[in-house]
Amino acid sequence: MVNITHKSNTLRKATAEATVLVSKQETINAIEHGKVPKGDVFSFAKVAALFGVKKTSELIPDCHPLPIEYTDVRYTINGLQIVIEVEVHTIYKTGVEVEAMHGASIAALTLYDMLKPIDKQVEIQHIRLKSKTGGKTDKKLYLEKNLQAAVIVCSDTVSANKAEDKAGIAVIEALQKLHVQVPVYKVIPDETNAIQEQVSANTHDGIQLLIMVGGTGVSLRDITPDTVKPLLDRELDGVMETARRYGQERMPYAMLSRSVAGLINQTLVLTFPGSLSGATEYMEALFPQVLHALDVIAGDRHGL
Repeated sequence: MVNITHKSNTLRKATAEATVLVSKQETINAIEHGKVPKGDVFSFAKVAALFGVKKTSELIPDCHPLPIEYTDVRYTINGLQIVIEVEVHTIYKTGVEVEAMHGASIAALTLYDMLKPIDKQVEIQHIRLKSKTGGKTDKKLYLEKNLQAAVIVCSDTVSANKAEDKAGIAVIEALQKLHVQVPVYKVIPDETNAIQEQVSANTHDGIQLLIMVGGTGVSLRDITPDTVKPLLDRELDGVMETARRYGQERMPYAMLSRSVAGLINQTLVLTFPGSLSGATEYMEALFPQVLHALDVIAGDRHGL
């Protein structure tokens, strides 16, 4: 199975469609008037679709077991066509497209089985995904907005050339994958004046995003949150609540992070852990959805 442990739970929806073609009007009449010998065609097919949705992971090898929060099965008759629509919702780490299509296909097969005694020409025409939301589909909404970011690494050891910066580089690489340009990258010591100078220098119209990497723990030298927090015009507590919760699910020490987030002028400021794993997890937990704050800012700027 594909590894999805790095993903976050989000609301994901999918709607699939299957079309069954009968050969004569008499078949449609029998369905509509409850005259099919095997019983109520649509009721049986709905139950079958529900079973199909729930059991998808048992039959499709690479599908993950997931919680099905909602399923709806709808039917439309267009001439000699019976259109089956299956809608599935979940709050999970991966989507439900296959579940919806599997449910639609099982419903179509059930229709075929129940109708074949009265119509030997029944045909399943197609099964297709109509729509999906959540996950990567929604993330595309935030990409390619010509954003620029500054990444400032706060570390005594890295600034003294006693260690290599891995966390800041990982953040830059992750931002570039989101088409965010990073024209500013610097390493500074864990000193109040140095941090304040970089915050002041990188919170202006040209930089929409400032990420301070390092100094968010409980060491006496970890002063990044203490220095940045008083400078924020508005705090965004929910951002770091999300990041810490994500980290806590993967590593018990994540609760010790004191990271803060907020806005200075029209720049989104985030403070990340200085470890490679911590910085990577914060990127995975927050991006690209945190960039929605920049959309709101842009709307305010243009009076929208």
